[in-house]
Amino acid sequence: MSENSILKQSGVDIELGNYCSQIAQIETQNSVINQFSSAININKLEYLFKNRDLSNLIAFSSDGIGTKIEIAERLQIYNTIGIDLVAMIVDDLVSNGYQTISLTNILDVDYLDPKIVSELMKGLKEGAEFSNATINGGEIAELGNRVNGYGSQMHINWSGTGLGVLIPPLKKPIYGTDIKPGDKIVALKSSGFRSNGFSLLRTILKERFGDYWHLESYEGKSWGEILLTPSKIYTPFISNIIQLEFIPKGISHITGGGVSSKLKRVLPYGLGAKLDNLWNPFNFMNEILKLGNISLQKGYSYWNMGNGMLLICDELVANSIVEYSKNSYVDAKIAGIITDSGKIEINYNSSTFIY
Repeated sequence: MSENSILKQSGVDIELGNYCSQIAQIETQNSVINQFSSAININKLEYLFKNRDLSNLIAFSSDGIGTKIEIAERLQIYNTIGIDLVAMIVDDLVSNGYQTISLTNILDVDYLDPKIVSELMKGLKEGAEFSNATINGGEIAELGNRVNGYGSQMHINWSGTGLGVLIPPLKKPIYGTDIKPGDKIVALKSSGFRSNGFSLLRTILKERFGDYWHLESYEGKSWGEILLTPSKIYTPFISNIIQLEFIPKGISHITGGGVSSKLKRVLPYGLGAKLDNLWNPFNFMNEILKLGNISLQKGYSYWNMGNGMLLICDELVANSIVEYSKNSYVDAKIAGIITDSGKIEINYNSSTFIY
């Protein structure tokens, strides 16, 4: 067998790989700052390091999009899931008070399609620019049948890592250790399911509508379009309120595990919460519960149910954050209070759920 035949059979195409890497570089090179040397410039370092505990200054976070990727494959719309990738990384970091300044990503594919790679990078760039982060590197790996998915087009797995710097004037990360009974809980409204719980979502919709569930309509949109809604990125909002010294004691990023689990992780041992004014679940969320015969109580254990982040603050800070949000891109309201019950209590439509 000739060298060319062996390469073709293996699925390796060096020239195509180089071309796709060039596409990724070109699509992202005009992000906020495109050189690592300028992303962490000397003036910024001097400002960040002055009178600060160096052991807490920098943090890393890694995450992926999960099976939301299949929705993009079903619709063949690829220019938004990069936003989801950025959101999962930067919003995890900002939950501890870190502003992401640098992002890298690893794109695993079965084979290379330059057009799809280009669309993916557009979303990545958009998310990074919105977050004021820099895309400083990445990897595209051809893995053949190790990567599978929906349809016959290029299939992907996508993950990334962010480097974050503690946001001034913070002297230490936000870990929730200062939370006490009586503190208020501010809920930030989400735009949808974000990028979590999609295996269950897909199972429910397939059971109800069959293999082409993504084309079924609900309230004027297909279920595919509804589930592909990009994740709202909260990092700029959180960074701004911290710099204004409206500093939360704890921040819960509501991803896998839902409201009940994620909030409980932030609270010191023995504390609980009473949530009686959360943002209402979107209509499509309630419809999913109905289609899957899932109780609302379970819904709050699986998904954000309309609440993308919960901030725990003293009352004055909570009021200031809500007031600030009125002129921002984020909807915020006081949703509850910290208790000494050790339980998470959610009250909604005359029902009470205890976790």
